[in-house]
Amino acid sequence: MEVRATAKYVRVQPRKVRIIADEVRGKAAAHTVSVLRYHTSKGAQALHQVLVSAIANAQENHSISADQLRIAAIVVDEGPRLKRMQARAMGRGNRIIKKTSHITVVVEDYEVPKAVKPHGTKAKPRPSFAAAARGKKKSAAASSAPIVEESAIEVQEVVAEPVAEPAEAASSSAEEAPAMESTEGEATGKGEEGAE
Repeated sequence: MEVRATAKYVRVQPRKVRIIADEVRGKAAAHTVSVLRYHTSKGAQALHQVLVSAIANAQENHSISADQLRIAAIVVDEGPRLKRMQARAMGRGNRIIKKTSHITVVVEDYEVPKAVKPHGTKAKPRPSFAAAARGKKKSAAASSAPIVEESAIEVQEVVAEPVAEPAEAASSSAEEAPAMESTEGEATGKGEEGAE
């Protein structure tokens, strides 16, 4: 159902109102009222008053909620012009034309679109944290297994040598010192030969 409101002889140029009307035509009426309320244009203020009147007409006369209304049409016609004179040099006068507007706003009721339902297929279930943790453990175990084995071998070699030394050190500490020096000398024998 269409409901209208009209304001005649509004002291604003029709061109200025049409600029605002093109922006809000076809939009929801309740939202447009709040947008036009804070618009700085004089044409927007005039259009705001007519739109509020049209919404009030729909509520009072036809019991239609403001949330179910949208702007069907906005017509801005030119009203009568007011002619004024402005004094100019040498006794001349310039004509000033003050334009007026007839503003008509038509609102209609419409059904507010509901949320769009999915096309029938179920959404995939979200992965649980437990499943993600299991997957990470498997991939971590597969990637870190060789590294762990290598490090275990190195640790065993390093640990095996110091464990043997304390048992021998208790029997004879003096004999070990020359033995260690000889092993070091054998390892660095090439350097000594090159020095001689």
